[in-house]
Amino acid sequence: MENTPIVDENSDIPTDNLVDPFSNQEYLQRKLYFLLEHLKKMHNDLPEQYQMRISYDLLAGLANSLLNDTIFEIVKGLMEIQHVTEAHLMQVREKVENDHQLEVKQWETKIQDPEELEHIIALMKIKHGKNMKETDMKLVQHLDQKVKDQQSTLEKAGVPGFYITDNPKEIKIQMYLLDFILRLSRIKFESHK
Repeated sequence: MENTPIVDENSDIPTDNLVDPFSNQEYLQRKLYFLLEHLKKMHNDLPEQYQMRISYDLLAGLANSLLNDTIFEIVKGLMEIQHVTEAHLMQVREKVENDHQLEVKQWETKIQDPEELEHIIALMKIKHGKNMKETDMKLVQHLDQKVKDQQSTLEKAGVPGFYITDNPKEIKIQMYLLDFILRLSRIKFESHK
């Protein structure tokens, strides 16, 4: 049973078009070189301090992980989630700002005495400043958690260079690697060349 062809040789379907490109070693080798050459060019455009931190072995491992388009799809999905999350967090922040402005306007309509109003507005600014700082901290924590989720997803997908870290330099390197992946996803590999 295991040697039985999927398509009967006597059928009208041409079997020469059914070859899986990933089973062809020559195809994979050409694609690997293609990806690695582009990665090396991108790497050379980085600031020197980051070039030193991204080794040839890391680039080769990244190229190898990109042979299958799954990683490209994962990264695109993560980017879409990030954009939706950022838009939502901006709306949350804008709502807090609007609520503050509304509260000030309500006090302006209630209080007729200019000195009392000035005092209340001064207190509102302090309260709103603290509230906005707390909101911003929560938003930053939410974004930090999204970064960790992305790192974890890419690490589990087997993408070299990705692991959970809070180190800003390591995160910057991961951002460069993500940029490489996104740029490569827009380049068409011609298997005939």
